[in-house]
Amino acid sequence: QVQLVESGGGLVQAGGSLTLSCAASGRTFSSYVMGWFRQAPGKEREFVASIRWSNAMTYYADSVKGRFTISRDNAKNTVYLQMNSLKPEDTAVYCCAAGNTYSRVRYILGENEYNDWGQGTQVTVSS
Repeated sequence: QVQLVESGGGLVQAGGSLTLSCAASGRTFSSYVMGWFRQAPGKEREFVASIRWSNAMTYYADSVKGRFTISRDNAKNTVYLQMNSLKPEDTAVYCCAAGNTYSRVRYILGENEYNDWGQGTQVTVSS
């Protein structure tokens, strides 16, 4: 099991930037993928971005491509989500999640393949 703790959320004006962090502890493997998801009030949870621990292969939702960057620091067991050019529609609770691909190459997981989730951090973008 992987324990995940997010931080870095807050209130920012439209066009601004925030960086979220997700600290992982417990059992992690090079075959793991770390993902960021978000859920706005009254909406379903949606995928934002993911990264594979071993080779840093990344995958993004179309809605954030070009504005958000996911990265990881293996030494710190931490995954980051750099969010630029924020929009009011980015307002949501952002959660990180971990899942094992059981593969040497796979870097994309379905939402139901993520087994461990953090509590989330609130991001609010004002217009």
